[in-house]
Amino acid sequence: MKFILSYFLFSVLICVSCASSEEKQAQAEQQQANLDSIALVYDPANADPEIDQFMRNLHRKGFNGNVLVAKKGKIIYQNAFGWANYLLKDSLNVNSKFELASVSKPLTGVGVMQLVEAGKLRLDQTVTEFFPEFPFPGVTIQQLLSHRSGLPNYVYFSEDHWKDRKKGMSNMDAMALLAEHKPNRYGAPDGRFHYNNSNFMVLASIVEKVTGQDFAVYMKEHVFKPAGMKNTAILSRAVYEKIPTDVIGHDKTWRRSVVQNYLDGPVGDKGAYSTVQDLFLFDRALRDGRLLKQETQDSSYVARSDARRSLFSYGYGWRTFNPADNPIVYHTGWWHGFKSLYVRDLKNDITIVLLTNMANGSLNQLDDLYKILKMPILRQNAYNSNGDLVN
Repeated sequence: MKFILSYFLFSVLICVSCASSEEKQAQAEQQQANLDSIALVYDPANADPEIDQFMRNLHRKGFNGNVLVAKKGKIIYQNAFGWANYLLKDSLNVNSKFELASVSKPLTGVGVMQLVEAGKLRLDQTVTEFFPEFPFPGVTIQQLLSHRSGLPNYVYFSEDHWKDRKKGMSNMDAMALLAEHKPNRYGAPDGRFHYNNSNFMVLASIVEKVTGQDFAVYMKEHVFKPAGMKNTAILSRAVYEKIPTDVIGHDKTWRRSVVQNYLDGPVGDKGAYSTVQDLFLFDRALRDGRLLKQETQDSSYVARSDARRSLFSYGYGWRTFNPADNPIVYHTGWWHGFKSLYVRDLKNDITIVLLTNMANGSLNQLDDLYKILKMPILRQNAYNSNGDLVN
């Protein structure tokens, strides 16, 4: 009888403890949600006038999209310019979701580094440990993160081998194509820096292998939700017949809207859809240490490419720009009518987000914006829609 009573009391204490833990978790999540809401407060009447004038001029020069600029955790400018879908004359709004293109890579990089922190991945592990049929030995997680793998670009390779152009190709489909056809690699593992979408497609595939979760589910649970990114998701044509987005990509002119195709299936290198506000919240979550420890972030920002005579380089999922005593991490993106730029000035706590569904040269005309913010001028190299260096 005493044993039964003791067991009952123990069970009650366990239940109370669990309930208390769940309540504390719920309270913490609600408190963070309140802080996120405060961080997103913005009154257009208080818009920075110089930035507003600059952006209106940029809109006249062809920029069609959304913008957010924040300093020390406060939004100082936010706006939406132009059409989400020109044919329907639907206007953009601040909550419009854009295909981030290669700005997806920092998000993927954070998801991978979380697994490294948790001891579920090691940077020196090779792809063949997870995919024994992978035909390129010696390629490590670290090399994938820093574009030093020497892999061929699946975007080009699959053109000749994916037969059903109406069906979206999944990451596992892309991995199977590589294993079956064994295309020539670009170089030896860790031989040199070569920006390549295959790297982050493979990383997303490894995340699925290690976690047993769909990459979209993993990212939602471990990156987007903890960061308060309620309007961000990984979306793939391998899942959707048509990706559910109201924002249509256009190639340089309104007459050339870009139709989704089978290459909108693989994710990790692209495939994240988000808003300017959610990317600001992602920045805050990193700064608060809610996604990664500071030492892990610092290792992600270390320059690891071969750019000996340039201030520009690449870390783990981040492009880096290192003028004297002013480290900046950023990423550009260009895919199927969408272009994007995400900049984080680590020293001065400045965040710039520019998302556009008109793939023209407007994002190359930002010198005056950097001058207004008293930042080093970020004249990065130009890359084409597949991420390859073009100048």
